[in-house]
Amino acid sequence: MIPPTLTGTDTDKKREEILNYFNDSYETFEKLFDMLKDESVFYKKSEPTRHPMIFYFGHTATFYINKLNLAKIIDKRINPGFESIFAIGVDEMSWDDLDESRYDWPEVDKVKEYRKTVKTLVQELIKTLPLKLPITKEDPMWIILMGIEHERIHIETSSVLHRQIPLEFIKKIDGFPICRIDNSPVKNELITISEKSLRLGKNEDHHLYGWDNEYGTYNTKVEEFKASKYLVSNSQFLEFVEDGGYENERFWDEEGKNFLKNTNAKHPTFWIRTKRGNYLYRTIMETIPLPLSWPVEVNCLEAQAFLRWKSLKNNISYTLPSEEQFYSIYKEAELEDIPNLEISNFNIDLVHYASPAPVDSFSQNGIFDPIGNVWQWTRTPIYPFEGFNVHPVYDDFSVPTFDQKHNLIKGGSFISTGNEIMKHSRYAFRRHFYQHAGFKYIQGSETIDIKELNAKDSFIEKELLKHKDDDKITKIYKYILTLIGGYKLNKALEVGCSIGTGAIELSKKYNQVTGVDTTARIIQEAEKYLKAFKSITNIDYWQVDPCNIKAHFRDYDLIVVNDILDRIYSPISLLQELKNRLNRNGIVVTITKPGDDISRLKDDFKMKNEKTMEDKKIILWEKI
Repeated sequence: MIPPTLTGTDTDKKREEILNYFNDSYETFEKLFDMLKDESVFYKKSEPTRHPMIFYFGHTATFYINKLNLAKIIDKRINPGFESIFAIGVDEMSWDDLDESRYDWPEVDKVKEYRKTVKTLVQELIKTLPLKLPITKEDPMWIILMGIEHERIHIETSSVLHRQIPLEFIKKIDGFPICRIDNSPVKNELITISEKSLRLGKNEDHHLYGWDNEYGTYNTKVEEFKASKYLVSNSQFLEFVEDGGYENERFWDEEGKNFLKNTNAKHPTFWIRTKRGNYLYRTIMETIPLPLSWPVEVNCLEAQAFLRWKSLKNNISYTLPSEEQFYSIYKEAELEDIPNLEISNFNIDLVHYASPAPVDSFSQNGIFDPIGNVWQWTRTPIYPFEGFNVHPVYDDFSVPTFDQKHNLIKGGSFISTGNEIMKHSRYAFRRHFYQHAGFKYIQGSETIDIKELNAKDSFIEKELLKHKDDDKITKIYKYILTLIGGYKLNKALEVGCSIGTGAIELSKKYNQVTGVDTTARIIQEAEKYLKAFKSITNIDYWQVDPCNIKAHFRDYDLIVVNDILDRIYSPISLLQELKNRLNRNGIVVTITKPGDDISRLKDDFKMKNEKTMEDKKIILWEKI
């Protein structure tokens, strides 16, 4: 379904468009989970580094409520427990929480009922929120569109998890037909892509919703190059597998070798080797004989290994395209911002199938699969364009992936919808992750396509500047430890840990220190800073919503609220919760600006000490 534009003249019609788009997204996502055989499957993991399926089922609904609260569009929660436990997914970051003992997953029926309540709320907001056209990033309706596009991402990523869970846990349902055609495999060949001058990135007034990494400017000239005519097929990749490609380390870089060691992979993840030595192929809901004419689906490391093997075999250098070269192919195909789905030239948006199709099935202006069928890996790690800015309501969408460990995938797959199918979309995954992703290749030397990370994050810069003079912060925390004196010194929590200067000081006295902050960008900086103190091993950092802290953050002897009340959306929610997170005789220290309202604490704590230092008011509170 094509996303609504941000422009127009009729607000009633625009509300109707957005409402239809929301309903389609919500219902398609839920329909995907109808494939799970029974309720017990919701509590199974498709693979070890992911949450159980119940997390993803609840996550997209809680996203709406968490973001609407953060944007102060609503001021009440529906279910604080759900909106905490389902809030944050995993991407193999150091602060990802995969300890299942900390999760008490709710019953499926209760999550379904929660989803219905959220659906009704969002439908009503779409009908009643203030709306002017064009919709801008500052408008309430932008947050609704953010929630819709977030759910559409999870339609795709959840379908990958469905493919990875054992087939015995999946049942067939209508509405997701797979392709039943397997043509004779075609011979891939190189075609010439002419020189192009390109402008990547889009303007702030673009007529379609976009994620933060899409905006900005990058002008470049791409010289003529040769690219494969087709996506690499299962037939092509089978040659690599049968030639011992997974066993020969010369085709794998260090990251690839670690992938092989950790997974013992011998072939692509969606292939199933039978006892007879041939292969079956796993779709979302069934297995079929390996369709040799369909595109292979692999991770980036497997694609790179194949191209090293092919380069050696043909005595010609091949590599993955860069993002710029992908756009050269896109431009050669004469594609617009919004693909014309009505002419059915692309296997995308579930227009044709809920699976790939033969690589010679769909073409545009003589280019086969310029978009669709499967995503296409590039050699480019995601980076920000000049002029990049985070959106304050979803400031962690892109920045944590600007780490040279996440490569861009382009073009969308058979199940990509919404923003994913747009020209400017930019999604990136770790190189060993699986999506419905394959690849084309270009003739050229293998290079690491690393761009300068030139984004300026004003919030992080401000935090770093604040901690540049650590003496001030150290002085405050030393005074706090003096205030505490003879109190129990076992377990401490710092809310608003920033880059970690205070936590490091606390770690000298406390056996265990936990630092939490609102954004992964801060936690990244804290992790970097901590590495300089190799002898400190008693600090851990977590990304947490301070206004809705998960239940397992508890039993502390000390909680420090570190100058965070003016940058969280509901300070009273944090202050109300402090008493529930402390041990008996536990204490709270608030570090605030003189004008911050901390009167709520007086109901549950008695003030013991107060001092003003470095323009901060420091108060020690004892639990009543």
